[in-house]
Amino acid sequence: MFSSILIANRGEISRRIMRTARRLGLRTVAVYSDADAGAAFVREADDAVWIGAAPAAESYLRGERIIEAALDAGAECIHPGYGFLSENAGFAEAVAKAGLTWIGPPPEAVRAMGLKDAAKALMEKHGVPVTPGYHGEDQGLKTLKAAAKKIGYPVLIKAVAGGGGRGMRKVDADADFEAALVSAQREAKASFGDDRVLVEKFVENPRHIEVQVFGDNHGNYIHLFERDCSLQRRRQKVIEEAPAPGMTAAVREAMTSAAIMAAKAVGYRNAGTIEFIVDGSGALRPDGFWFMEMNTRLQVEHPVSELITGLDFVELQLRVAAGEKLPKQSEITINGHAVEGRLCAEDPARGFMPSSGLLEVFDLSAFSADDEGGAVTLRLDSAVDEGDEVPATYDSMIAKAIAHAPTRNEALDALAQGLREAEVWPVATNAALLANLLDNDEFREGVATTNLVEANIHELADVDEAELTDLLVLGAAGMGALTSNGADPWSQSDGFRVNGAGRVTFLFEGGESSHTVVLTPDANGDAQAIVNGEALEIEIDAAALPDGVLVSGAIQGVDVMGVVRELRDGPVVFARGRAMALRRPDYTHAIEGLAGGDDVRAPMPGKVLEVKATAGQAVKRGDALVVMEAMKMEHTLTAPRDGVVASVDASAGAQTVEGAVLVRLEAVAE
Repeated sequence: MFSSILIANRGEISRRIMRTARRLGLRTVAVYSDADAGAAFVREADDAVWIGAAPAAESYLRGERIIEAALDAGAECIHPGYGFLSENAGFAEAVAKAGLTWIGPPPEAVRAMGLKDAAKALMEKHGVPVTPGYHGEDQGLKTLKAAAKKIGYPVLIKAVAGGGGRGMRKVDADADFEAALVSAQREAKASFGDDRVLVEKFVENPRHIEVQVFGDNHGNYIHLFERDCSLQRRRQKVIEEAPAPGMTAAVREAMTSAAIMAAKAVGYRNAGTIEFIVDGSGALRPDGFWFMEMNTRLQVEHPVSELITGLDFVELQLRVAAGEKLPKQSEITINGHAVEGRLCAEDPARGFMPSSGLLEVFDLSAFSADDEGGAVTLRLDSAVDEGDEVPATYDSMIAKAIAHAPTRNEALDALAQGLREAEVWPVATNAALLANLLDNDEFREGVATTNLVEANIHELADVDEAELTDLLVLGAAGMGALTSNGADPWSQSDGFRVNGAGRVTFLFEGGESSHTVVLTPDANGDAQAIVNGEALEIEIDAAALPDGVLVSGAIQGVDVMGVVRELRDGPVVFARGRAMALRRPDYTHAIEGLAGGDDVRAPMPGKVLEVKATAGQAVKRGDALVVMEAMKMEHTLTAPRDGVVASVDASAGAQTVEGAVLVRLEAVAE
């Protein structure tokens, strides 16, 4: 075994690798960019080396600088984590050439599986079933478009390099192909430095099931069963679980055998994942899955497989790299069920707008990697701690929340409850969306396909009336408790009157609307809340916390619970995985607001990729004006109303700050 390790990555995966390394007695070395100078993974490492500016191209993608840091710090091996240089064969070769050990597969295996077109051809040669499609060398529009027409729409355009849903576009009609191709190629080039794509048949009701494999230096291969990763948005995984719902012994045997066959075809060693697209239109079948790609690295979702097998995959990686043998397949069994949700810094209710900034509150105390014993285990693999900064430079995932239990329903229940108790502020997260997904009937029945999230996006992401009511009532009750100063009625802020019942009115601003909440006893002396004119029976208790108030009880007989905290910019209520500022409306700019909608502003810091608007152009509401990139994803800014482009203050390639005016509109002349 080694005595020291450098992790050529950042955030959550860096911390997770360090956790195993420390347990095994290895000294840990982190590398960091300007954006991560104060990050948790840097603080936790035994040694940390600065490698460059915030953009990944100037830091985490600088292989020569990372190797230099490893040599200077006296590290013996390099673990690449996932993303960045983890599937870069040239980097793996350079690591070995420098006399360091690469914690990953051989470079030739990375090359064989790193390009999706070549990998599919190789799998076909070795008898692994593959999705019908075109993966040839000719990248001309005419050739690709003709291939799509021959395959039959809908098709999927996919970058031959990389993964994570980037450089991937579904195309439903011939007329849409060119625009989708240009967008996919541009995103692939920006993310992987390679704009080549393949075109394959889009399976209408697909499930995404993958098999974890390992190979060692002694010719041994094992699988660690399958994971279902069907819950996706924009081709990016949202929730993953193991084992796959509905899996039978016959299908598992066929799928895991195909996965081992794929690994053997390239002489694979260390950890890898074979991903299959699966026909989800009915029950799983031994002939109903096709090879999609191989990830030649540790996967984001590896914790669910760790929890059902009881094995530490990072430890296995280190032992394989050190020349040790893998355990025997017969020694590995499935224990219970595990599910993972990717907690991302984004606002689903605002079109999944990326969010960044200082974490004044980051409390997911329901999850703990150290809890042992009991039927349910909750684990948090997090990139951040309270007080940390979430940079806008990198991927939006800030943590992985994982639950393990004896049964699938118990695991889903535990994870959903833990996410509902999450408190994060002021950075927005998708905690409520994840909890809603975990309660979705189709998902609960184990028949969800990759279409589920997009088909139900508003139901899952938007704040519905019931959630808003809960937030308003809990917020008002919590604020009432926060402002109570003692037993003297003259010091209370409850609207006390000598000849009337206590009554207090709150006026809150939420998004573009204002909300009135009146808390008062009704004629019978029972508690009542009047929310925007609607009377509701409530039974709410408030209990003091060290830094806020716990409010719980029932609204119209339905149990509710939340926390109200007095924070830097005012009180905030946390409930059902959501957070809402309890602000009074500001009418000082009401008159100016009447002429609102003229400015199209950058909703987040990022880079302008393309400017579609030109001065003097007539536009309709929803027309694309500017394409931006933030947190490694493309975002199209559209016209908020019909009008004429008065001016354009953006240019392709420019970096922009949140709130910057990119396009200004004026009214259409009558």
